Amino acid sequence: MKKSVITLALVSAFAAPVFAQSADPSKDEVAPAGPHTLTGNVGLFSSYRFRGIDQTAGKPALQGGFDYSHSSGIYVGNWNSNVSSGAGFPEANLEMDFYGGYKMAFGDFGIDVGGIYYYYPGSDAAPLSGSNAKNVGRNASGTVNNGEIYIGASWKMLSLKYYHSVTDYFELPDSKGTGYLDLSANFDLGNGWGVNGHVGHLYASDYRYEFTGGSDKIDYTDWKIGVTKDISGWVIGAAYVDTNAKGSCGSAEFYCFTNSLNASGDTGSKLKDAGRGIAVISVSKSF
Repeated sequence: MKKSVITLALVSAFAAPVFAQSADPSKDEVAPAGPHTLTGNVGLFSSYRFRGIDQTAGKPALQGGFDYSHSSGIYVGNWNSNVSSGAGFPEANLEMDFYGGYKMAFGDFGIDVGGIYYYYPGSDAAPLSGSNAKNVGRNASGTVNNGEIYIGASWKMLSLKYYHSVTDYFELPDSKGTGYLDLSANFDLGNGWGVNGHVGHLYASDYRYEFTGGSDKIDYTDWKIGVTKDISGWVIGAAYVDTNAKGSCGSAEFYCFTNSLNASGDTGSKLKDAGRGIAVISVSKSF
């Protein structure tokens, strides 16, 4: 729905008497939809997983944003979520995404090209040390961010999209050119029920991390299977998310995250495999 709720309410209030006096209301002309569409969304999730990786140390996430689109196919938007500093964002607790692109449908087929910028206000990726400093930006300085371009195609309920980093991937050194491939499917079962599935693969270009016993590249696959139910515009969801990302805390592998992290390298007292399988419950609404 469009966001101009107040405007629609006022139009309806003044238009109703006119329709009542009309000899044949069915012949009243309906103004064509405008070229501009503004929508919003908000959701509460039991955990925030980005490309399968835990971003909130297992805690809930409040998320939301807005999207503007034009009938020409051009769109821009913003999306936000709370995050854990221990997921690679020292001193930060907020993720802000800004994106824009072009989307168009041709019957059952669709295309989508654009770019996205991930920003973590207040983050400080100064050089860190210590065996538990498992943050993404530990060898960088300044605000943690990431820029990507993407291209996607869809057919009916299937979509395939490729993301390519044009900056170092979340401040990882020598990681420009990191790629992520996303294959997703959404099936409408009727009566407000739906099922969805996803499989993705990330490969971090050139970057290697050290762990007990050697070093390795970031190269993993994540997947999800879920079900949704629409109840009067509120969408209730349940999904299982998992990965084969290496997050063993016993070996200090890359995706072993601490529950907090600051720019001096001080960490929280809890460690957790950020790529472990987990069930995620959610409730969301678009308006």
